[in-house]
Amino acid sequence: MEVNAWLSAQKQLDDAAKFLRLDKKLHQKLREPYRIYKAKLEIKMDSGKIKIFDAFRVQYNNARGPCKGGIRYHPEETLDTVKALSAWMTWKTAVAELPYGGGKGGVVCNPKELSAAEMERISRAYVQAFWKHLGASKDIPAPDVNTSAREMGWMLDEYEKLIGKHEPGFITGKPIELGGSQGREQATGLGAVYAIREAAKHMKIDTKKATAAVQGFGNVAYWAAHYLKHLLGTKVIAVSDSRCAIYNENGIDIVAAQKHKQKTGNLHGLAGTKCMTNEELLELKCDILVPAALENQITGQNAKKLKCRILAEGANGPTTPDADAIINKSKTFVIPDFLCNAGGVTVSYLEWSQNLSGYYWEEQEVFKKLDNVMTRAFHIVLKEHLQKKIPMRLAAYIVAVKKVADAMLARGL
Repeated sequence: MEVNAWLSAQKQLDDAAKFLRLDKKLHQKLREPYRIYKAKLEIKMDSGKIKIFDAFRVQYNNARGPCKGGIRYHPEETLDTVKALSAWMTWKTAVAELPYGGGKGGVVCNPKELSAAEMERISRAYVQAFWKHLGASKDIPAPDVNTSAREMGWMLDEYEKLIGKHEPGFITGKPIELGGSQGREQATGLGAVYAIREAAKHMKIDTKKATAAVQGFGNVAYWAAHYLKHLLGTKVIAVSDSRCAIYNENGIDIVAAQKHKQKTGNLHGLAGTKCMTNEELLELKCDILVPAALENQITGQNAKKLKCRILAEGANGPTTPDADAIINKSKTFVIPDFLCNAGGVTVSYLEWSQNLSGYYWEEQEVFKKLDNVMTRAFHIVLKEHLQKKIPMRLAAYIVAVKKVADAMLARGL
């Protein structure tokens, strides 16, 4: 059964609102985005033909500051998914105590079928469609699934042409040469590992004797796997891409896996590993499981089969509400998505701050600030979890929703 991410996001909010006894009118306002923009991007393909791509920008809430959120290019992108992600961004920036609201964008396209020139035309067309609603003090985009610093550079260039001046704070995740921050590429994966480190301390797990399985091998998953090994000393026994998962009980050389994927286009066939499905990876016995691919990977059907001690949600919305109900009855410790993967938006905030001030930090300074934010946010949520004896996800929602609700009330909303 197809799980609707937007309905999941609303259900999670409803649970927190009920626990907080939130005012009904305020609750209803928080259940829907405050602005939704749609566009049809007319793109001239390399063949000379014109093709239409649906594009979205959702601004969920800006009570605590300008909206913040990435732009995804995916063939199965939907408005409901973008709405859910914009809601999760709202809670993510709040739980990390960043002065932002939440937003998200998307284009329905398949980057695997597009040339670099076509990707550039789509990126520039996206800015042309929505630029009046974006900006350093309005709504600040960033990379997401299938977008990177390259696309952010094109978008920044297009935006600055339209406004007639330099404004590097318009977008984050940019190339270093255009005002990007040191450490932005590693940020989400490294931030997740900082959270895992704190969870392991709480669970009394020795990370140097622990095993981990990471679903995915994109930017978040790769750096999470890398830092699990090189920062925490954890043995990474499985990683995956969209085609297959690879497994080695003695540990996988993450750098070798990356080189193999760059050379062959996939992970299959890496020496010393055996292939399995993504579903089988999720059910491996391990200390730390990091779903860092797409949403709705852990459902009511497979939640009972999890054999991990820590579930660290690197992706957005990897666990459905019916799966949560099952996991909450187990001994698995959950680091919920909008806490676990807040490292990306944290370094985006640091990038934006550097752009506004014109003063830039070295990588280790960025990592130090990222560590401080992630560690503080984790322990704020953990305290709520322990004091109220509630699941970690609900604890994170309570912390975040209360911050946003308080900001709205302070504005008289």
